[in-house]
Amino acid sequence: MTGMVHPLQNQWDDALKAKAAGIRLVAFDVDGIMSDGRLYFSAGGDELKTFNILDGLGLKQLMHAGITVAVITGRRSPLTEKRMNDLGISHLMQGREDKRVALQELVADMDITAGQIGYMGDDLPDLPALQYAGLGISVPNGHWLVRRHADYCTQAAGGQGAVREACELILWAQGQLENTLAPYLAESQDDRA
Repeated sequence: MTGMVHPLQNQWDDALKAKAAGIRLVAFDVDGIMSDGRLYFSAGGDELKTFNILDGLGLKQLMHAGITVAVITGRRSPLTEKRMNDLGISHLMQGREDKRVALQELVADMDITAGQIGYMGDDLPDLPALQYAGLGISVPNGHWLVRRHADYCTQAAGGQGAVREACELILWAQGQLENTLAPYLAESQDDRA
């Protein structure tokens, strides 16, 4: 498996790789990043949300590689809390309108620098946090100004695997992507022998 080439690797230049290589914490917005950004309500008024399973595994791979994952969202949702609990994400900050301040609180608690933080968001409330972080990532369906200020804009749309793409970028830049994929390839290679 040595020398694996990621299909997006040609879009990840040396400057982006350098920023992603030092990341120790990645914080994500929810609506428009982990979900498609639409709000669904049942006839009874219950909120419904969809999360992409590809993103969930990417987040687990980041955590397994020793990178802290946090979620900062302006809305409060029991569905978001459930999903983050299911994934083992303990840094969940809901109802936070000023996401930069929330990110700064995490930095103070973890004794890391802003340059060691990645932030992924899609709309104007995310912009101050995205600019504060050492690595800012957005999505193609995000607000144009946020995309303009991001270091990288994923190919996948929010809620459609964009988080997984961001996770793989960071793992690749840190030389850990092959290790995270190896357990899945080992079985298939053994089966062919």
